[in-house]
Amino acid sequence: MRFSHPTGLDNAPDDVKLAVDLIYLLENHEIDPDTALSAIEMVKRDLLAKKTATS
Repeated sequence: MRFSHPTGLDNAPDDVKLAVDLIYLLENHEIDPDTALSAIEMVKRDLLAKKTATS
């Protein structure tokens, strides 16, 4: 899923674009900030484990 970004983000790094997309999704779906932070920590642990496994 890719959202249309304002012109200022067209040349932004991919991580910035992804962050904006995630913020949009969380706000649009009215996700509780504590729930979002918990989920983000789970995703971070999972990605770090996968990164370590492939190194």
